[in-house]
Amino acid sequence: MTLHSADSSHSADSSHSADSSHSADSSHGADSLHARAVAALRAWDPGPGEQDSLRHAFLSYLAARRDGCRRSCVPGHLTASMLLLDDAREHALLTLHPRVGLWLQLGGHCEDGDLSLADAASREGTEESGIDGITVDPRPLHLAVHPITCSLGVPTRHLDVRFIGVAPPGAVPRRSAESVDLAWWPVGTLLAGDRPEVAPDLTALTTAALARTSSRTG
Repeated sequence: MTLHSADSSHSADSSHSADSSHSADSSHGADSLHARAVAALRAWDPGPGEQDSLRHAFLSYLAARRDGCRRSCVPGHLTASMLLLDDAREHALLTLHPRVGLWLQLGGHCEDGDLSLADAASREGTEESGIDGITVDPRPLHLAVHPITCSLGVPTRHLDVRFIGVAPPGAVPRRSAESVDLAWWPVGTLLAGDRPEVAPDLTALTTAALARTSSRTG
């Protein structure tokens, strides 16, 4: 009985140690992501206007909330998404989101293993599109805030940091369980902004994406 008790104690200590180690690793990962999110937003210059105001608001929120990149942060948390363009930059891959009921860009919550917001956007884009080899510009492209009841099950806000991704030539998307449907939308349709089934801010996001890609290729 003494041996059994000692083994149980050792097992409990080991379990506690493992739990503590996992908690510490998760906390360290979240701290690193928080620091890199702050660095990325500080380095990005969207020019004067609404986007720069949002950039300062995001930075202020992160200064107040060390857990601001974690989905467990109930008042609101940063998310990462990407507008995924085809290789010709003529179409964007959108997902029909089951919770929102609109066609959106790919993206979602940050995870403990994400090294940066761009890394989170790349992971989400790959998971949701089924496309490997996506090229992601690590600079933020666009910011937005929207209220939502997400997987937390309570009303919160997503402070979404958007990036631009480009699929390799001939990429064929494969729908995941996270979306109702996937489709390539002509960028001209998104620029027109007259489709009620598409999230309204995709017009501004697409405009920013095309301006970014034009400046890189021009």
